[in-house]
Amino acid sequence: MNRSLDIQKDAIFMKRALFLARKAKGQTSPNPMVGAVIVKNGEIISEGYHKKAGLPHAEAEAINKAKKSLKGSTLYVNLEPCCHRDKKTPPCTDAIINSGISRVVIAMRDPNPKVAGKGIEILKNHGIEVTEGILEKEAQKLNEFYIKYITTKLPFVILKIAMTLDGKIATPEGESKWITSEKSRKLVHSIRSRVDALLSAYGTVLKDNPSFTARIKGGRNPLRVIIDPYLEIPLEYNVYSEPSRTLIVVNEIQRESKKARLLYEKGVELLFFSTEKVDLNWLMEELGKRGITSVLIEGGSSLNSYALWSGVVDKIMIFIAPKIIGGIHSYPAVGGKIFKNINEAFKITPYSVKRIGEDILIEGYIKKTL
Repeated sequence: MNRSLDIQKDAIFMKRALFLARKAKGQTSPNPMVGAVIVKNGEIISEGYHKKAGLPHAEAEAINKAKKSLKGSTLYVNLEPCCHRDKKTPPCTDAIINSGISRVVIAMRDPNPKVAGKGIEILKNHGIEVTEGILEKEAQKLNEFYIKYITTKLPFVILKIAMTLDGKIATPEGESKWITSEKSRKLVHSIRSRVDALLSAYGTVLKDNPSFTARIKGGRNPLRVIIDPYLEIPLEYNVYSEPSRTLIVVNEIQRESKKARLLYEKGVELLFFSTEKVDLNWLMEELGKRGITSVLIEGGSSLNSYALWSGVVDKIMIFIAPKIIGGIHSYPAVGGKIFKNINEAFKITPYSVKRIGEDILIEGYIKKTL
């Protein structure tokens, strides 16, 4: 028996399961993206994927769609099958056991404490062979939002920056349209459609009057979370318009103000804080309580700096345009008065470099220090 060859075959079908899972990007929150493939005698006889929270899970969909007997077949799934009953859909372990499937290949264990190996144990106790760890890293990256949220109840945070070669995000007058190319902007809209919320601050909104929507076909608009302590954004600005919802993070002083009452009438949610400056760690906890699993930060120099120093950023995406603005008073990508020594600088690791149109995208993870 050639173990290496078996792993290669398993990887081929697991790639298919991951491909199916990705089809639901931005649609399953707070659930993970899961794809399932059923193989018999070396051929795919059925497959499915989880399309939306509340709808059938990938394993159940693949089993229900099968036209042939599943006795003796192998199920490939990128996440451990669920086994708990605290949800609208029945446990996938029951469906697998009753189907006649004899082997289950899993990319990664479910970090949800209600599952976390229990699903695998149930399958094994019913005589089903289980193989783990096939394309595990790929599976973990696919569901990085879910993994952080289910283990910490905090959203996964992406900091997005669009800048020139010399690290500027705007001219001294605040002009920033458009630093990056159309292809980069389309990718950003795609990212917006995958996250639950988009975070910005009043300075960026006052300067650009953005809509912060995902302007792509079939895209899902994120919740707009805007830090505006003293309600300076005019009521007619785009962040208060449909189709997206808006949550304003505002100082307690404004609770009984006329502007606050007008915003309530428009259906805008207000989240009050009583400290001198909003605590981003507190804000992430509040968003987590609302079921927000992922946040994209699109702000200016100050918010970028504050987010990094607060330690809330998990991943960074820097779009670099082949342009130079120059000028000591032009806005840097990361501002603020605080800085780090070279040997203490924020480290991005691991990271990748891609070409997006005429721009370069550097994407990586912020190395957290204890």
